[in-house]
Amino acid sequence: MCVNTEPTPATTTTEPPSSKVAIVTALGANLAIAVIKFVAAAFTGSSAMLAEGIHSVVDTANEWLLLLGLRSSQRPASAKRPFGYGKELYFWSFIVAICIFAIGGGISIYEGIQHLHDPGPLKDPTWNYVVLGLAFLFDGASFLVARRTFNAQRGRKSFWQAFRGSKDPSIFVVLFEDAADLLGLLVAFLGVFLSHYFQNPYLDGVASLLIGGILLVVAALLLRENKSLLLGEPAEHALLQNVKALARADSAVVATDTPMSSYLSPHEILMVLRVEFRPNLCTADLTEAVQRLQRSIQHQYPDVRHLFIEPTAQVRAHPEAALEKAE
Repeated sequence: MCVNTEPTPATTTTEPPSSKVAIVTALGANLAIAVIKFVAAAFTGSSAMLAEGIHSVVDTANEWLLLLGLRSSQRPASAKRPFGYGKELYFWSFIVAICIFAIGGGISIYEGIQHLHDPGPLKDPTWNYVVLGLAFLFDGASFLVARRTFNAQRGRKSFWQAFRGSKDPSIFVVLFEDAADLLGLLVAFLGVFLSHYFQNPYLDGVASLLIGGILLVVAALLLRENKSLLLGEPAEHALLQNVKALARADSAVVATDTPMSSYLSPHEILMVLRVEFRPNLCTADLTEAVQRLQRSIQHQYPDVRHLFIEPTAQVRAHPEAALEKAE
């Protein structure tokens, strides 16, 4: 007989306040910067400055989409979505990465090519320097907030380990956007300065191309990570092994397979655990053992919101278990 436990009621997933603070901070900074960049581009005719203005508009829209994703992901489960809406955050983060790639990077490269074909006369760069300085202060402050939030989550992991293992795109998307902003500002400054220093307006167009290249690289990294999250990443190996050991410690359990799992949101895991119980258990004892395991695992790991325990006559080798044995 095969008995599955009912999934625990889906609860609203509440993101850490710091995630929302980082996004709102970046939204405010990018909105203010976009306005002053376009004003500066209108006065100076700088292609790099126009590209930076477009970049900031895209970033502002991206923060709004991330906020939309956070809000949508917190909706309670319904009959149409019994596991809730947690993946809304992953979907909108994926859309943000596409926007950075297609709009931010694409238009910046287009502006650079246009400026190389028709560079136009050089104008007084004073506006550019003022705007770049202010933008660097705003973006720098936003970057520090995002980095502080990301560092609090990553603990002792290296930056790339934390990035690849993170299940919360609302933080690393903002962090990478702000890093791209700062690099883009540096490139824009060099483009404006060198254009005037060498009296060569083509260098400003080259700066726009470099800004576009930076955005394409950042977008490619974000697309890769968000695609993986959207398709469903398993829980961490250590967590799966701990759950397996916790189940094996129960007196009614003979053997367990490595749990199958998938993240539905940064703090919501769907897990299926195949368990071989002692053969002499009656139906009532089996039901009690299943419920006891469920309570024990979810008490120890509250992120396991949906837990299905599948009693089976004999635990068969799971692909992941076979891999562990090979190792």
